[in-house]
Amino acid sequence: MTNNLPTPPVDSHSMASPESAFDPAELCSQLIRFDTTNHGEGKSAGEKECAEYIASLLQSAGYAPLLLGPSPERTSVVLRVEGRDRTLPGLLVHAHLDVVPAEPEQWSRDPFSGEIADGYVYGRGASDMKDMVAMTLATLLEWAQQGIRPQRDIVVAFVADEEDKGDYGALWLAAEHPELFTGVEAAIGESGGHATLLTAVDGSPVRLYPVAVAERGTLHIRVRAQGTSGHGSRPVPVNAVKILISALERVGQHQWPLTLTPAVKSYIEQTTAALGHRADLETEEGVQLAIETMGAAGTVAAVTIRCSSTPTVLRAGYKVNVIPGTAEADIDIRCLPGTEESTMAVIDSLLGPGITREFLSHQPPTQSDAGSHWFDSMSTALTRHDPDAVVVPYCMGGGTDAKAFAPLGISCFGFAPLGADPEGRTVDGVHGIDERVPVASLRSGQRILRDFLENV
Repeated sequence: MTNNLPTPPVDSHSMASPESAFDPAELCSQLIRFDTTNHGEGKSAGEKECAEYIASLLQSAGYAPLLLGPSPERTSVVLRVEGRDRTLPGLLVHAHLDVVPAEPEQWSRDPFSGEIADGYVYGRGASDMKDMVAMTLATLLEWAQQGIRPQRDIVVAFVADEEDKGDYGALWLAAEHPELFTGVEAAIGESGGHATLLTAVDGSPVRLYPVAVAERGTLHIRVRAQGTSGHGSRPVPVNAVKILISALERVGQHQWPLTLTPAVKSYIEQTTAALGHRADLETEEGVQLAIETMGAAGTVAAVTIRCSSTPTVLRAGYKVNVIPGTAEADIDIRCLPGTEESTMAVIDSLLGPGITREFLSHQPPTQSDAGSHWFDSMSTALTRHDPDAVVVPYCMGGGTDAKAFAPLGISCFGFAPLGADPEGRTVDGVHGIDERVPVASLRSGQRILRDFLENV
């Protein structure tokens, strides 16, 4: 650690005053001003500077953070806070520092200004997920100032590269430094614990807080067809492009069967019950009707009742009058817990002869226990701060760094709490334009997070 660590650019609209030095909204604003765009294919910016800034704050507070990464530019911060009872299993809190690219010309503000206005913190990463980084950091700094130790060991990891494959972040940490997670039994990370505002049948408001207990697996594959090259004016008997297109059509049009995993079933049943509906999940028609009655909460259910396979990238040829001998494509496959083997067997049958495949990313699905004390503690923290909270388990349609930590035997949950904004503001613009998070939600979320970490 050096004494010349970076500071974010000075910006008078979002500088914290001494009494609000640990305000998660102000910290989130400061973190956004580090452009940590992940361009994919190993290309990134700013992760090192952001990690060093966080480490400098932690070190100044008396902690001993580690700066780790496979290269100087791809840096993560890891810290263990020793608990009062070290015989208890530890908990991991993970959040990523990188963000997806932004197109400034489409935004109403500079994506990396961290502007605080109209009750929001604006900027790329505001809700994915520098909000959770800020809430966790604020909690750590408050603990240091107030001399507080949690009940059990808390390992905190602010990681690089989540928005690509994780090879330079969580996957690298888990593979190269598993000792950092010794004694850790459970983990919390992104995509869960946010207030979702719904309306019940009788018109009453319902505040739903889904907590992720499962994730669909990420099985990205590259497929390749081999044929005979030749002149475009003379068709060949084995055309790689035609073989590949036919295979992709079969994969893309395949109707995956309805599969209700425990997390998905519980999510639909408990949410519809909270809204005053009775879900009939015995038939496919009943499931679809139940999802429709869930309103905004039905979006994630709709993509987690089945596996999916989506062709996303095509590569073939180099000249219009030349038939290429090879054609390849990338396919994004998402499988539900318990279905990985059967899913890939179906994919192989759909691809058919003449096609080979290889994994670009092979991260199996995760599944944790919604009946565990970990989940109960999250629910308790949420209802302590919002007595009307309806806390339900759910399955994520996509994926997070949980997939890197689950193979270490860690039960992973999506819990990065954000409370309901009193004026109805909500998170918006994730991976899109004018990304923002309500200031009030950040502040209440940090109180919920601290409550959970101190009492779990």
